[in-house]
Amino acid sequence: MPDAASSPALPAPDARCDALRIGIVSISDRASAGVYEDKGLPALQDWLARALLNPIAFEPRLIADDEATISRTLIELADTAACDLVLTTGGTGPALRDVTPEATLAVGHKEMPGFGEQMRQISLRFVPTAILSRQVAVVRGRALIINLPGQPKAIAETLGGLKDEGGAQVVPGIFAAVPYCIDLIGGPYMETRDAFCKAFRPKQAQRPPRD
Repeated sequence: MPDAASSPALPAPDARCDALRIGIVSISDRASAGVYEDKGLPALQDWLARALLNPIAFEPRLIADDEATISRTLIELADTAACDLVLTTGGTGPALRDVTPEATLAVGHKEMPGFGEQMRQISLRFVPTAILSRQVAVVRGRALIINLPGQPKAIAETLGGLKDEGGAQVVPGIFAAVPYCIDLIGGPYMETRDAFCKAFRPKQAQRPPRD
């Protein structure tokens, strides 16, 4: 990732939009132990700040690959911190220490399999080993919890989808469906910067444009 000095400035939120609380969780034994710098949390926060017009209060967590710790963190973010959306990165492969999907399913009230299916379809455009990924998504109360891949590039690809050289959307990313899902579970109205990531809602679910 580019360093802070070379990164373009993040756009300012629109104070007229609903405020959001978003949990971002990076799951890594070595990063949480300080062996190397975590890149998951900065990647998530940067992408979300660029995608959303809403003011966002982030709840970041950096934790180890431990099933009980992951489940406890997700419960805390959904129930106590009252996050509308929780995104995790890391721990979704077939390795023995990869237990994020199990920890996520254990705390969910409803499974949302379409998110994982679409993420694998996007990643398969790049590597055949995408079939080894096990990302899942669940609803817990009024929080949507989604597992994402571990690498910043893959995070951006799965959230935003793929565009051609002219900027036209070729494969939709999963985030296009997130705002309407949050609507349906009783959360705040999420508004995206269409040039960066255009959300989809049925016409009857759309707010009228502002003056």
